[in-house]
Amino acid sequence: MRVFFRSLSLLLGFFSVQIKADEKEVNAAGWGTASQTSIAYDWYPQKAVDGNPNTYTQVPTQNNPWWKVDLLKVFIVNRVVITTMLFCCSEWMNGVHIRVGNVSSDVFSNPICAVISNIPLGASYSYSCNRMAGQYIFVISPGIYKGLILAEVKVYVVYPGNLAAGGSVTQSSTYTSWIAEQAIDFNPGLFSQPWLACSSTAIQNNPWWRLDLGHIYRVSRVVVTNRRDCCPEQINGAEIRIGNSLDNNGNNNPVCAVISSIPAGVSYTYACNGMEGRYVNLIIPGNSRFLNLCEVEVYGEGLYKQTI
Repeated sequence: MRVFFRSLSLLLGFFSVQIKADEKEVNAAGWGTASQTSIAYDWYPQKAVDGNPNTYTQVPTQNNPWWKVDLLKVFIVNRVVITTMLFCCSEWMNGVHIRVGNVSSDVFSNPICAVISNIPLGASYSYSCNRMAGQYIFVISPGIYKGLILAEVKVYVVYPGNLAAGGSVTQSSTYTSWIAEQAIDFNPGLFSQPWLACSSTAIQNNPWWRLDLGHIYRVSRVVVTNRRDCCPEQINGAEIRIGNSLDNNGNNNPVCAVISSIPAGVSYTYACNGMEGRYVNLIIPGNSRFLNLCEVEVYGEGLYKQTI
């Protein structure tokens, strides 16, 4: 019965939210940092985003108890999925608000995504947020002397039109487990261990990373997210190159932009003004350099059907 509830409710939620063909929907809840008004026992707020519906977080009874996840940057929030505890207290969810916004200090200043009427024990219900933009997702039980128990919260964000989705990548070398694919895994690596979410070459001369889009696109912009944990200066001087040649591993293609610097954990957008190309390279010219990339997004305004 427990599996039935969760499967059925998630299926209904899937059909209630439309995803366009060129979009990618990703659960970003685990990328952020969770907090709540107070903690009961060892039921910590992170347990609501640990991917395990059999662990729980609890806020003791108080006025307006809330739980929050900070995604660390603004995303387009498509939907939020709430899973209740299997054994107790599903009625605590009655009247709970899901709020999405950019105000950390005042929960009620953030717009409402949904108001929960009820969720059965051990069930997962999906609530459409209709592409609300926000960094903070609050789950709050408004009122006097209320409690809050959550088994799992998933926050699905969308990346509209990111051409990097489904592309193939390679890099000049790999530092331990920092593989090239982690730069297009939709996880910007802002909170999780960077070696699980970011790519990096080994230290070498002229390190590079290359994305093969599979077709020739007119690239309008490239978004690069820098690592947050340390060493943001390692990206300084990186060149973004776009074209159709694999001469010198694609590093002879025309330059879209040169990255002067990107602050730690920040995403910068570089306009490429419709440059045509199948390959997107990032290269740092110089001796004894690393190339770290936590996320690379590529957006294009047109597609030529032929391949090279």
